Amino acid sequence: MFEIAIIGAGPAGGSAALFAAKAGKKTLLLDHGKSMTARAWMENHYGVEAISGPDLLEVGQKQAIKFGADYKKEEVIDIIEDNGKYIIKTEQGDYEAQHVILATGVLTELAEKIGVVTKEGTEPRIKTVVAVDPQGKTNKSGIWAAGTIAGVSVHTIITAGDGARVAINVISELNGTRYVDHDVLKK
Repeated sequence: MFEIAIIGAGPAGGSAALFAAKAGKKTLLLDHGKSMTARAWMENHYGVEAISGPDLLEVGQKQAIKFGADYKKEEVIDIIEDNGKYIIKTEQGDYEAQHVILATGVLTELAEKIGVVTKEGTEPRIKTVVAVDPQGKTNKSGIWAAGTIAGVSVHTIITAGDGARVAINVISELNGTRYVDHDVLKK
């Protein structure tokens, strides 16, 4: 069983997976490969002069895998609550997870299907988002949301930061104490 499963491997999901895996949590990253970032060009992502969406996605996913995230290119078709855990169903198989982070960008159908409360979006062209509390929790215990689906800006730098923020909150809840990850220069 995975401690944290992330649905969506765009900037929010990839960043969440990176933080979760680096924290030593058994992490699953599922993605259907249809991210809107895959069609983007960025010249406003801090620390990067310019980068294509596909290249940004590849780097982020490689970082998460480097720290132990289990990445699978599979589309999630359902999530079922089962005695305090979640069964994540894809056409290829089922996975169990203690916590799920929805990072599906503009796609809210899965969230709505599993009973997560949505609300009207405020970003241009983002009609619906998931209702979350300040930590990223939805109305369903153990289901979190990060990035555009959680109502933050569609800009990759912002969704990546939100994915990290929500992952840190999940890790902190699992640990029972506030989690912080700071690397230092090696001499």
